[in-house]
Amino acid sequence: MKTIKLGSSTLEVPVIAVGCMRINSLDKTKAENFVQTALEEGANFFDHADIYGGGTCEEIFADAIHMNDDVREKIILQSKCGIRKGMFDFSKEHILESVDGILKRLKTDYLDILLLHRPDTLVEPEEVAAAFDQLESSGKVRHFGVSNQNPMQIQLLKRSVKQPIVANQLQLSITNSTMISSGFNVNMENEAAVNRDGSILDFCRLNDITIQPWSPFQYGFFEGVFLGNDKFPELNQKIDEIAEKYGVSNTTIAIAWLLRHPANMQPVTGTMNVERLKDCCKASEIQLTREDWYGIFRAAGNVLP
Repeated sequence: MKTIKLGSSTLEVPVIAVGCMRINSLDKTKAENFVQTALEEGANFFDHADIYGGGTCEEIFADAIHMNDDVREKIILQSKCGIRKGMFDFSKEHILESVDGILKRLKTDYLDILLLHRPDTLVEPEEVAAAFDQLESSGKVRHFGVSNQNPMQIQLLKRSVKQPIVANQLQLSITNSTMISSGFNVNMENEAAVNRDGSILDFCRLNDITIQPWSPFQYGFFEGVFLGNDKFPELNQKIDEIAEKYGVSNTTIAIAWLLRHPANMQPVTGTMNVERLKDCCKASEIQLTREDWYGIFRAAGNVLP
């Protein structure tokens, strides 16, 4: 498994992050097999959030991996907080309370990374800064990041927060690639030219913030996967053609497409299928050509100006 530095930190992480949002769909035996498979593949970075399964996903994971001090030293844990029922909450009180709950459920003393989950328009950066300072000084959190934030929202936080923002988790897939397509259509009078995120891709590259694409196989907002979907015949034909060329699955190629981008992204998988997880991890070994990458991009319906 290839690794990258997470943002501007010295933390070396695998290029594939294992998302645990659906681990509560597995029974105990299957959950144990899933996390063991991830470790065998070198994918020791596990992504959580306090809202996944109402907290049960973190508990199931801790039991499945048989959390203890020895295990903890071999894995990298990331979790997120800030979403409450009917609202978002980046208050100091909520952040601190959330982290304590996360640590208890994961049976650990610290998180490697904490992300703020979805922007809170009522955020007071000074409160976030105070929470981060307390979490860092107590050793409960070692690195900090955000999720689904645009450049100005990050800059607003950085006005008060002294810790580097090392990651930004954003929705990105072959079919949900507006952060890429808008860059091709600067100053054009077409739909693809609409800048929906403040050039977050370039901002993260310029500021050494690792983009963590979530839902790398989804189209729309959790409307389904594009692989093998009759709605995307040309795209699937192209992906299958390239998969055959490299002797891998279409799953591997979909992840390799993200990894080919020089932004050094870290896709977050969502599958609970161990064979599909293995296919995701194989993408670490694939380097698509420029022709492959653009061929897939165009096959998804994107038109180059």
